[in-house]
Amino acid sequence: MSRKDPTFRNTRQRARLRQAVLSILPVIVVLLAIRAYPIITALVKSFTNWDGLYKNDFVGLANYVRLFKNGIIWKLLRNNFVLLANVPIQVFLGLVVAVLLHERVWGWRFFRSLYYFPQIISAVIIGYLFRTLFGLEGPLNLLLIAVGLPGLAIEWLRDAGTALGVIVFCLVWSSLGWMAVVFMGGLSSIPDTVFEAARIDGAGFWRRTFQIAVPMLARVMEFAVVLSVVWTFTGLFPFIFSLTRGGPGYETTTLDYMIYLKSFVSGVNLGEACAVAVILLLIILALTVAEMKATARVDDWSE
Repeated sequence: MSRKDPTFRNTRQRARLRQAVLSILPVIVVLLAIRAYPIITALVKSFTNWDGLYKNDFVGLANYVRLFKNGIIWKLLRNNFVLLANVPIQVFLGLVVAVLLHERVWGWRFFRSLYYFPQIISAVIIGYLFRTLFGLEGPLNLLLIAVGLPGLAIEWLRDAGTALGVIVFCLVWSSLGWMAVVFMGGLSSIPDTVFEAARIDGAGFWRRTFQIAVPMLARVMEFAVVLSVVWTFTGLFPFIFSLTRGGPGYETTTLDYMIYLKSFVSGVNLGEACAVAVILLLIILALTVAEMKATARVDDWSE
């Protein structure tokens, strides 16, 4: 059989495809075991009154109806979407820091380590640090009193508006280093001659950043935004737990923290906790698909 024979080529392609499938099969099996099985189990249990031990009766949509009927789910969604404000702030500051470090400003080695330092600290430690900083007798209020502004010395974590603002600040501070590293990785793939030519042509820092770096980092930015959005919905538990415990009331409670409350605190109701988890999964999927479609549409327009 000749190598140019279509039958030979088809056989060779099938052999390569079979080899590729067999190569990734173990990974697929592991992912299905540790990801798909828990998701399917949570979906099934969300239609029951499961308490983790004895109760496991089918209740239909009762858990979902209860969540939406009492209005708590709407407050949780509001809190999560308000906290999404950290994403554009992170992206903007991370891009600026990355460009400055990429251009090797004075002391760039020191600042590169300084900006990434919060990323290696435990999220719980960061939460307690900000809880102390913004406490009633914390350093911030003592400073405001010392400079003659006692009226601004308030209980920052006792009011929903200021507490959510403190959480956003905490999220930006803790994740800025990660965002800068992501953008620095993207900038390293851009030839230095591009920035040098722009500098010679008289382009300033902001022009180089938004007319050169941003268009060439579109895909990197998409990756960073999608991960940050997903993290804002799934990774806030340690910050909420150490900062506000979800209070006052449910004013700073997020969807992932509510799963913890339903499971271990306000009575063991794992069926309802699974319902919250399913709602959270659907929201993340919807936001991710919407972001990717929006980015693809922008790419089509630019072409």
